Amino acid sequence: MTPLYHDLAGETVVVFGGGAVGSRKARGFDEAGRIVVVSPEFAERLRPTEDETTDTDGPIELVRAAPDADAVAEWIDRLDPALAVAATDDAAVNAAVESAALDRGILVNRTDVSGGRDPGSVVVPATVEDDPVTVALSTGGTSPALAKALRERIEAEIAGAGEMAALSGEIREELKAAGVAPEKRREAVRRVVRSRGVWKGLQKGRSNGRQEADTVIEEVLDR
Repeated sequence: MTPLYHDLAGETVVVFGGGAVGSRKARGFDEAGRIVVVSPEFAERLRPTEDETTDTDGPIELVRAAPDADAVAEWIDRLDPALAVAATDDAAVNAAVESAALDRGILVNRTDVSGGRDPGSVVVPATVEDDPVTVALSTGGTSPALAKALRERIEAEIAGAGEMAALSGEIREELKAAGVAPEKRREAVRRVVRSRGVWKGLQKGRSNGRQEADTVIEEVLDR
């Protein structure tokens, strides 16, 4: 499968199943315009937070229902999602969600299968974020435990990456505006993002990181 980032802003995501898996999936789509969970029961983590006073006025709409396999298509037509997630404990219902979504050209994530998938099926990866940096990883559904372990390791590795992304992007634009040749710009930015001194400086604050970066840049431009 080819990894892609997909913008779900303004779109609807429907999750069939409100248990441990379904709730984790639903909470992972916080950038979606609308998230609807259809389930007879809901896990604790789907309960409204302090900023969500009811089931329906927060970012996640909870619909208490238990559609069988024959009723799934009607639900999908009614909600018209960009992505449907099949996360129930009923294989027949999950298969019906997958079939109905694929028939309508809707992306679908079926949580009870792994390995090969039909075109239009997607895998939702584990993610690590340090805005604007996002790292996504997947084991193809074969080992969620490994995905979690790797995510924890990556979280430690990319600490501060967001600040570095902002700083290096700023430097790139400044050098471009100053008319620095493309090869020199690339070399300067490359050295900045690989400099331990700059990374350590950013841990102390943006100004410290910038001072370290300026030293690195001067060395490149003076060559």
